[in-house]
Amino acid sequence: MSNNLIEISPEILSGTPVFKNTRVPIKTLIDYLSAGETIADFLDDFPTVTQEQAVSLLKLAQETLLKQTYQNIAG
Repeated sequence: MSNNLIEISPEILSGTPVFKNTRVPIKTLIDYLSAGETIADFLDDFPTVTQEQAVSLLKLAQETLLKQTYQNIAG
């Protein structure tokens, strides 16, 4: 899933992880949500990112966090 979602290339923002086929850093979505903004606000400001991409990124972050948490508890 992440191969179709996240792109990391030295030619794009010096290797900052961005949404695939955009120049929008992944961190920007997290910053928006942390500041109390909505996904809709983010998508309005960054129209090159689709709603599917934003939701998929949040699901990936959730899965990754839960997996790491379970591994830390078990191990």
